[in-house]
Amino acid sequence: MPSCWEKSGWGDNDFTFATVSDAHSGAKAMKVTLTRRVDGDRKALITESAACAPVVTAGRQYDLGLHYRTTTPDAAITLFRHDTVAGWQYWTDLKTLEMRGDWTRASVRTPEVPSGTDRITWGVSVYGTGSATTDDYTMEQVPDVTPPAACTGTADECADGRWTVLPTQNPVRSMHSVVLNNGKVLLIAGSGNSEEQFDAGTFTSAVYNPADGSYKVVPTPKDMFCAGHIQLQDGRVLVMSGNKAFPVAGGHGYEGFKDSYVFDPVTETYSRTNDLNDGHWYPSATELGNGDVISFGGLREDSTGSVTAELWSDTQQKWLPLWQVNQTWSYWGLYPSMILMQDGRLFYSGSHVFGNNIPGTGSAVYDYDANTITQIPGLQNKDQRDQSASVLLPPAQDQKVLTLGGGNIDSNPDGNRLTDVIDLKAADPAYVAGPPLPQGTVDLGNGPVAETGNQGKMYVSAVLLPDGKVLETGGALHNRADPVFESSLYDPATNTFDPVAADPQARGYHSSSFLLPDGRVMSTGDNPGNGTWNHNVSIYTPPYLLKGARPTITSVIDNRWTYGDTQRITVDRPVVKAELIRPAAVTHSSDPNQRSVDLPLSVDGNNVDLNVTSNPNLAPPGWYMLFAVDANGVPSVARWVHLQGPSALAADTASAHVHSFADSLPGAVRGPERKRTSQKVSTTVSGCDRHYGTVGVCVPTAFPEGVKRTTVSRCAWLKKNAYGRLGVNGKDDPLGLDPNRDGLACGAKDLMRR
Repeated sequence: MPSCWEKSGWGDNDFTFATVSDAHSGAKAMKVTLTRRVDGDRKALITESAACAPVVTAGRQYDLGLHYRTTTPDAAITLFRHDTVAGWQYWTDLKTLEMRGDWTRASVRTPEVPSGTDRITWGVSVYGTGSATTDDYTMEQVPDVTPPAACTGTADECADGRWTVLPTQNPVRSMHSVVLNNGKVLLIAGSGNSEEQFDAGTFTSAVYNPADGSYKVVPTPKDMFCAGHIQLQDGRVLVMSGNKAFPVAGGHGYEGFKDSYVFDPVTETYSRTNDLNDGHWYPSATELGNGDVISFGGLREDSTGSVTAELWSDTQQKWLPLWQVNQTWSYWGLYPSMILMQDGRLFYSGSHVFGNNIPGTGSAVYDYDANTITQIPGLQNKDQRDQSASVLLPPAQDQKVLTLGGGNIDSNPDGNRLTDVIDLKAADPAYVAGPPLPQGTVDLGNGPVAETGNQGKMYVSAVLLPDGKVLETGGALHNRADPVFESSLYDPATNTFDPVAADPQARGYHSSSFLLPDGRVMSTGDNPGNGTWNHNVSIYTPPYLLKGARPTITSVIDNRWTYGDTQRITVDRPVVKAELIRPAAVTHSSDPNQRSVDLPLSVDGNNVDLNVTSNPNLAPPGWYMLFAVDANGVPSVARWVHLQGPSALAADTASAHVHSFADSLPGAVRGPERKRTSQKVSTTVSGCDRHYGTVGVCVPTAFPEGVKRTTVSRCAWLKKNAYGRLGVNGKDDPLGLDPNRDGLACGAKDLMRR
């Protein structure tokens, strides 16, 4: 090998490294050849040493160039970085090289160098049979071309952004929000957790148009209250299960039905698909790299917990029969957050809904093909992560997940400030504690007061932004009570939170926050325990939209993209990065498909070539918002592009290029459990005591800390939180709210009896 170059690679393959005389310039060029491949790659890299690896500066970008010839479509420019603490590690694949028989120039711009990185190394990896011959490598630091931004708002707004409450209210009690590929927003209510609407068969959705602020109420065929939903790769929305029946005091709990529907953004209508194999009220939904959808958890038609995994076939456009789906017969709970990893496995982050977590460590990796579950350690206080939020941090190539906040609606402690971060690219990934959530104010019934001690929040919303940060917002201190007013921006590069302006509206149970194509964030909903609903809609303008003019994507030559493509756009001024952000499909703090995929750049003036990942597990097929971002972090308005699968992969000679990672999982591994039909769950799984009030009213099974176990104390709390008149359902009074047994809780005579 030439001086300062080394052989590298991994996996089961036959290969040769050679220097050849047929160079682009000079006497020699490097050639890497694979003659047989099962998995892995081979590559020639700049030696990972202080003497050879180029020095870089954190926050800067670099243009990398080379000349090449290839006899395989499976070759990519691959980048590694040296972290001053963690050492050398794989960074990202920058560009897939097109097959060329003659010497061809390739160039690509790196993302901004992460904090803590002092050196990089790079080269061409070959991950399919054939060869790549390379010569004349170059590297240049990108000069600063964008002047500092001029603030266009007040000093506070430019530091913290601003919230605006829209003049028009949301007409439906929506708890599900889906950003459609035409820029509109589907807001699904079903019955809206209203027993009256359920009994009347009144089920609604609305389509909101951010362009003019209008709403269109859409007929909805069934009660999709607490269904699952996900965008299919063609842009339609798959909605699975929902509410078959409300609980009956002393009888069954919520019931989930087997029906499934597809919403078409073009016609704005629902159509029915085939049925699921089981009922699933509160199911997960995760798209896989081939466009299929996998779903776990929820409640069955008999109110027990579903242990049935469901698989939607994208090619067949239907739910597959049970015998065609791998089953672990495990109960994953309600809305378990299942995030697709870059090798096709699923990471259960530990975020879920209602009460305690699953047994074990509360976090796991599920391998569908092997049908095994491996415990992942490190998640703090796993049984108080009810309605926490988990996000795959930007960029998706880094494979880091942040989990934040949470509580437990059964034991009902104060919502917590816990955050946890995991690097799924590590050989033995484990959660490590992150910085605590910033504290805000909490309304305990007498106006907002500052949070104290370890008070944080559950019902957290987390939204990926095009500048690479995460907005966390909304929440409440207790089960459907005590809203918390606090928002902050999390920066993955520094692992820090920056408090910003807080949404003035309460955003607790059944609230949603999500990114709009114009770069703003929309927040809607709140359904406290007294059964009311907040129809006000808030819009957050992040600080990046108050930094002067925005870059504009003036043209997208082709909005139909395939994996490994180079796609050209034009911009009106220099940009430093481009991102594909999957549009939201969010409910109950959960959007496991949310991800932001970095697109390395090749820049020629205002023409920018974007290098699309060759790995569909990093960016599952479908419609994405394309943002271009300048050096001040200011994003363009998004353009919609369609990343096509799985037919786009049919001609590939090798599987998508994936570096070995998470290959030494430290936790216990188990296979499928004994085959069974369901998991028994409490009829109070929703955290509400059904002995009191109507179904839409949630009297907590456990009152917040500080509320004494007396009739007077509990009734005072209920009055303070506007519960109003509460009838007793049946003869039982487990909370002691009706001592005189007249069928009315917290009556005047009940309080006299103490």
